[in-house]
Parts: sequence; C-alpha cells; structure tokens
Amino acid sequence: MIENEIQRENVILVDEHDNIIGTMPKMEAHLKGRLHRAFSVFVFNSDGQLLLQQRAEDKYHSGGKWTNTCCSHQRLGEQSIDAANRRLKEEMGMECVLNYGFNFTYHAELANGISENEFDHVFFGISDAIPQPDQTEVAAFRYMDMETLAQDISKHPEIYTEWLKICFNQIMDYYNRFILVE
Repeated sequence: MIENEIQRENVILVDEHDNIIGTMPKMEAHLKGRLHRAFSVFVFNSDGQLLLQQRAEDKYHSGGKWTNTCCSHQRLGEQSIDAANRRLKEEMGMECVLNYGFNFTYHAELANGISENEFDHVFFGISDAIPQPDQTEVAAFRYMDMETLAQDISKHPEIYTEWLKICFNQIMDYYNRFILVE
C-alpha cells in the first residue's frame, strides 16, 4: 500500500465494548494509540499447519516480521467477516470459509512512535489452496505446525509480530478445541 493510501484510509474508533465512537485516519490512530477495530485471520491446512505470512519489509510497521495469515481493519459499515474475507483475498490471493473464533484487545508499543491499540476480531479457516500473495503486502509465506511455532516464538520472539505473540495462547486453545477435531 502506498503511503498516500495509508494516510487517507480511516479506522473505526471503538470503546472497550466495541461500540463505534468515530473514525480517524489510520496513521493518526496508530500514532495516538487510539483503540480501534481490527481483525485477524488464521488459516490452517488439512494437516493442521498454520499459514503464516512475513510482512513486506516496507510496511508502515512490523515490516519483515512473521505473523498470522492476514490482518487489517474493517471499513465503516463493513461487517467483520466481510472485511476478513476481503483482506484474505487481497493479501494472500485466496478464499476459504472463515468462522468467527473470539475477540481480544491489546495495546503494544512499536517502533517509530507507532502504537497498536486494537479490538481484534479473530477468524479461522481451513484450506489447502495455494496462496498467491500480493508482494507489496507479503514478502513470503510458510506453513508451520503449532508446536513448532510455539517453540520458535519462544526462541526468536523478535521475528514475530506483537499481536501474534499476545494472542498466541488463545489461538492455541482454539486450535486444540476446534481445529484438531475436524
């Protein structure tokens, strides 16, 4: 995404109960640390491996770090499931049935004065489709089983995004309860 688009794009500001209280330009919200609505998508293959993406180096934050399949922000008037499907197609060039899992809030200070303060809606899917990622968004992708990922996050936390590390235990719980049984 080019810098002008980042400056023009708005995020949805919310309270601690996910009630909309306004909008704000995306970059401004991240610089001011304002709580805003977001979503994260976790797609597993039929072997139970999570599809990870490495964020493009020139992303406005967390460039080059490994993270979940995709994530972004809803647009005003857009349902979270629709935003998740839209962004999965835009970022990873794939589609699959997504199911709502849970939500969580987090606040993390990042480099360059940027702060992530998000009310995050989490979606899960299962697909063996081959990703066709947008190279302006995604530098690389790989599949990893959850035990190996847990060990790697523990050994090399600096190569993973803050939000992935923050929600990982909840992801693992969801995985153990729902993904393994399918």
